[in-house]
Amino acid sequence: MATILVIDDDELVSRTLQRTLKLYDYQVMVANSGPEGLQLARRHRPDLFVLDIMMPGMDGYQVCRQIRGDPLLADLPVLFLTAKGKDEDKIEGFRAGADDYLSKPFNMEELQLRVKAILRRSRPVEASVPETPTEIVVGNVRLDCRTFEVTTPNGTALLTNVQFDLLYHLLSNVDQVFNSQQLLQDVWDYPRDTGSPELVRAHIKNLREKIEPKPSNPIYIRTIQGHGYTFSSAETRN
Repeated sequence: MATILVIDDDELVSRTLQRTLKLYDYQVMVANSGPEGLQLARRHRPDLFVLDIMMPGMDGYQVCRQIRGDPLLADLPVLFLTAKGKDEDKIEGFRAGADDYLSKPFNMEELQLRVKAILRRSRPVEASVPETPTEIVVGNVRLDCRTFEVTTPNGTALLTNVQFDLLYHLLSNVDQVFNSQQLLQDVWDYPRDTGSPELVRAHIKNLREKIEPKPSNPIYIRTIQGHGYTFSSAETRN
């Protein structure tokens, strides 16, 4: 049974989430502040954080950065569930290290689907599934599948879990074009028509900032207007 840690200063919201998620057979812990949540997480190490942003003292962005900076917690997925729904809020959330972002008010069934998809992606690969290669090399771009580091002529960068999954998928399908809905299904493992294209755009942007010489004029992860995104092999051998 997966364990979810809800961190939200609104006790009504957190208890509602606790009761509802338990109906889907999750074990749910609740904390009403960032420091309390981090302390609880270090003691029990949950499988997923569901995290609010607007909290007194330590806000959700700060909590997420602490999670990503803690060796014990850094690999755990984080889902922001918050009333802050502007694009800049979402971008800030992804920069802090979030795996996904859902705005309040939200549909409980969509929350459950996103939680299920995140947990499915974060579980260890079963023995029956072919092993992931130790690295993928496309021209002068090398992705280390053991350390989650990507190396380009510009240097080496450490990727988050989601950034790794996204780049792994693109590198495994060089020059193929994927629209946002395809990536939500293939990378995020969301059912059709679930999830937002904003989620894909934000992670593409963050990934470009780590691997592109000029993120505003990408040469590796290109946007094909009206069609989607592709990892282009054209520039990797230069």
